[in-house]
Amino acid sequence: MWCVPGAVGGSEDYLVRQLLGIPHTDFDITVCAPKGFIAAHPEVAKIHRIIESGHDGRSRPRRVLAESTWLFAQSEGAALVHHGGGTIPSRHRSPTVLTIHDLQYREFPQYVRPHKLAYLKTVMPRSARRADLIAVPTEFVKQTVVDAYGIDPDCIVVVQHGIESTLGVNATSETELREKYSLGVGPIVLLPAMTHPHKGHLFLLDVMEKHWKAQGVQLVLIGAAGAAEDAVSRRAHSAELKTCVKKLGRVSKADRDGLIKMSKALVFPSEYEGFGAPVIEAMALGTLVICSDRACLPEVVGDAGLVLPLNHDAWAGALDLVISKRSQYLEASAQRLENFTAEASGRALAEAYRTVLK
Repeated sequence: MWCVPGAVGGSEDYLVRQLLGIPHTDFDITVCAPKGFIAAHPEVAKIHRIIESGHDGRSRPRRVLAESTWLFAQSEGAALVHHGGGTIPSRHRSPTVLTIHDLQYREFPQYVRPHKLAYLKTVMPRSARRADLIAVPTEFVKQTVVDAYGIDPDCIVVVQHGIESTLGVNATSETELREKYSLGVGPIVLLPAMTHPHKGHLFLLDVMEKHWKAQGVQLVLIGAAGAAEDAVSRRAHSAELKTCVKKLGRVSKADRDGLIKMSKALVFPSEYEGFGAPVIEAMALGTLVICSDRACLPEVVGDAGLVLPLNHDAWAGALDLVISKRSQYLEASAQRLENFTAEASGRALAEAYRTVLK
């Protein structure tokens, strides 16, 4: 119900990849989703039964009401109900599995709209205590949930993100992308993220101006508009940066995969992530990774990428350094990816269901 296609960022990919990876013969799964989910994810509809609500889920009050009425009715007789968006409605069926993607609202409340912040402060702790089992994407998130809500660690399981084996199969070619987006012939680096304040766009634009512009690279920004959209747009189109920064907004999945593949590096200077799927996607597509040392990113990237503090000078020589160790990082990426397949994620979720159903 929370999974509005195109509006909830990486948590949508997390859910979809789990649904694609879960052993199909183990459970009879019904997905209750907002209007438009089937059109956005026909590959899921081929595997699981999907029931869409009568609205698109963009209105939170309407969605919350539907969760306590329409969803409550639809889930009658279910052996287990999995709420994937971090909250459990006041009227709900048991037993329940709850996915908590992150607790960003606690770490950076200034980045959350006041009415949404008030909602999360009230509903998320209550939901965590209602759940029979909580699923989280990383050990980092598990510990934050334990610390924040006092949940028994034994009631929390890590269900890692997983990348489908078909990732990049339909990627747009580099030649087509360079022509389509006027990217010229020089090397590019890519930041794929909504323009939320914590994603690090402004930090990276500073790095571009101070250090990377002189190195002849072009920074490409893709992703939907977030709370920092206006500030990022102004900075990207400033006189100092407009010749070396391309801000493309949302692009198709094929173009996104193609842009990752053609990049010298995927750069991800985020202050906070519950998982950070783009870094794993880059590894799967054979692209080098440079990321911050914040939140879960060191846990996810390990030795398969360059992990740096959010200091401009620390990033100054990052491109040369990561390229000089390209073969080392790509070898480590291949090994690390064995833990992050859609099938592995689906099996971990299935095991969580079995734990609750025992």
